[in-house]
Amino acid sequence: MKFFVVLLALAFAAPALGRTMNRCSLAREMANLGVPRDQLARWTCIAEHESSYRTGVVGPENYNGSNDYGIFQINNLYWCQPANGRFSYNECKLSCNALLTDDITNSVRCAQKVLSQQGWSAWSTWKYCNGALPSINDCF
Repeated sequence: MKFFVVLLALAFAAPALGRTMNRCSLAREMANLGVPRDQLARWTCIAEHESSYRTGVVGPENYNGSNDYGIFQINNLYWCQPANGRFSYNECKLSCNALLTDDITNSVRCAQKVLSQQGWSAWSTWKYCNGALPSINDCF
């Protein structure tokens, strides 16, 4: 009986772990959120290398004790407020948990803010996404 209860609890918890997107589903959702089409190949490349397109990822602790959240692995020292109350500049004015949901709107808006303030090189995986990338046109 205990096994059944644990299994049932895991089944209900699974949706809270986020979802896994793919290149095209991410590109289409970002386009629907108004992200310029000429940026989509870069964004999908970053998401692939940062989180494997997974929305619910919290990265391991960084050298400064911070963590990175969500599909774009946005840092909690600068961009979002961690649940533990640790200091954050919280430039995106949201909880880091808001970056872990199936709805990627908060992640996209915050990532766009990071881009506008720091450029593409804000992401350590930029080195994989700088240069020619496969066309995103086959996703539409």
